Amino acid sequence: MSSNTARSRGPKNRPPKPPRRNPSPTPEGTSAQAVPEQSSELAPIFQFVQSVGKVTAGTLLSITMLSSSVVAGGLVGLAISFRNLPDVRVLRNYIPAETSYIYDINGVQLDSIHDEFNRDVVTLNEVSPDLKRAVLAIEDNQFYSHHGINPTSIARALLSNLEEGRTVEGGSTVTMQLVKNLFLTPERAFSRKLAEAVLALRLEQIFNKDQILEMYLNQVYWGHNNYGVETAAQSFFNKKAADLTLAESAMMAGLIQAPENYSPFVDYRLAKRRQATVLERMRTLNWITPEEEAEARQQPIRLGDIQSFDVSRAPYLTEAVEQELAEQFGREAVLKGGMRVQTTFDLKLQQIAEETVRDGYQTIRRRGLRADQMALVAVDPRTHFVKAMVGGVDYQQSQYNRAIMSLRQPGSAFKPFVYYAAFASGKYTPSSTIMDSPVSYPDGYESYAPQNYDGSFYGAMSIRSALEQSRNVPAVKLGQEVGINRVIEICRILGITSPIEPVTSLPLGSVDLTPLEMASAYATFASGGWQSETTFIVRVTDSSGRVLLDNTPRPQLVLDPWAVASLNDVMQGVISRGTATSAQIGRPAAGKTGTTSSERDIWFVGYVPQLSVAVWIGNDNYSPVGRGATGGGYVAPIWKSFMLRALEGVPAEQFKPASQFVRP
Repeated sequence: MSSNTARSRGPKNRPPKPPRRNPSPTPEGTSAQAVPEQSSELAPIFQFVQSVGKVTAGTLLSITMLSSSVVAGGLVGLAISFRNLPDVRVLRNYIPAETSYIYDINGVQLDSIHDEFNRDVVTLNEVSPDLKRAVLAIEDNQFYSHHGINPTSIARALLSNLEEGRTVEGGSTVTMQLVKNLFLTPERAFSRKLAEAVLALRLEQIFNKDQILEMYLNQVYWGHNNYGVETAAQSFFNKKAADLTLAESAMMAGLIQAPENYSPFVDYRLAKRRQATVLERMRTLNWITPEEEAEARQQPIRLGDIQSFDVSRAPYLTEAVEQELAEQFGREAVLKGGMRVQTTFDLKLQQIAEETVRDGYQTIRRRGLRADQMALVAVDPRTHFVKAMVGGVDYQQSQYNRAIMSLRQPGSAFKPFVYYAAFASGKYTPSSTIMDSPVSYPDGYESYAPQNYDGSFYGAMSIRSALEQSRNVPAVKLGQEVGINRVIEICRILGITSPIEPVTSLPLGSVDLTPLEMASAYATFASGGWQSETTFIVRVTDSSGRVLLDNTPRPQLVLDPWAVASLNDVMQGVISRGTATSAQIGRPAAGKTGTTSSERDIWFVGYVPQLSVAVWIGNDNYSPVGRGATGGGYVAPIWKSFMLRALEGVPAEQFKPASQFVRP
């Protein structure tokens, strides 16, 4: 609501202001009535009457003085009460609670967030002229000619209330209704009515009529948790308030008196009768013609849907967004601030991801895998925008978002961080030789001897082959060569924030990370070493378009280009001839499987230049998923299923070769 709202033309055939009535002059030139002379016979009688009169006069005087004292005291009390009334000038800076909306990257609405007030604020010029006329016709047809109170309406209401012996009619103007909604309690009492009148008079001294009507239309309750004309129009008719027809406007205006009773969602026939009452009133006032009334009565009404209690179209996504917003702005601002939030998500990709997880879960269960949960995260390497995210198999059964909250061991999917560190050191290339042979390292009072998954040793082999075949011993040896702290440093550069202990077994994934951390870190590999801050939110504005948050990507080169290109080359071999051949998608792709030794977690994290995706499978209670379960055997096919659908229509791209860059 803007305090500088431009004046609209107002209702057609606005009733003229009533002529000012001067009070009747006090009669003059009259003389006191002459008292006849008292005869002697009548003297005793006159003396008696005179004495009685003195007593009566004294009594009347006492009563009058007492009454005057009571009235004066009451007036003083009212004056004190009125002095303590709210200052209506605060409305100059008043911002009503307004619903916030969450959209995907393409502007598709995902969710709305509000407290008890589901409201969109609009200017008066964004409201249909028919609706403005309909509201005033049924609520306050003399709005533009009174000064906040309407004596005629008040007198009529007073008579009705006296006849009924109780308060049945209020006689409130639109201005009085507004101050009641904003400042006063809903109780029906004489003192509150007086307070309404005083505040209404004060309000009309500060704001013009159009500003008051704009505030009223944005404040009034229309039923079904719809506050304000815009939200109500969208809910009842799936239209903007500016686009309502006369028939729709009359039906909406009729709701104000008893929103839930007259709601067309509750009783359509009653709503139509109430609509007819409004139309008749508008015609009586000559604000519409008989022909317009008849046409509006006959116009079919196409109802919308009650939207105040709609659920999110992608709850795992929108809850994560709400959490990020609350951290930035506070929970109160999210619920009442009227934010327009453009997220990084693509609803189409999100639907594919949800279907992939649902179908993949059924497949692995049929294959005998004892896993109850799955998570999938997709990140755009060019922007580090999160494009899709599934936090579990069924949100209705569990709202826990494993994609961003569940810390699980990545197993061998951690190895690329070690191999990148080796390439970036300048001491190793993909063709460098490393020994896959027994080794032992001090570990406290004992020693740590890493083993390969199959228990064998291959002897001398290239680094390329060691990563493609996911050999454990070469990874641990490389970790010792480059230094565990250097590996941790690489993880921090890649945006991993989870705690990491510098243990010898770290290259084998003995650390707890989230699927989002894995997908985001791999996205930096996919981009050739360029990185932006990973986020769910592109931009946040208020309802008037003022930018509150702008997460426009600002990529920075954080990794050595030659080392990244070398790693990408080797990790393509993981899919083409290594442990993840089941992830082949018919275009250049790189990735790495991950399986913990206890088989509690199985992974596949893979990428193309346009998309990085992590898929995790496991149990919430950390129990094993099944003997012999591997990321390549169970997870890679699910990754492939998602990528084939997600990349439909997206041109295949090659990774940049290491030959284009200078070796460190």
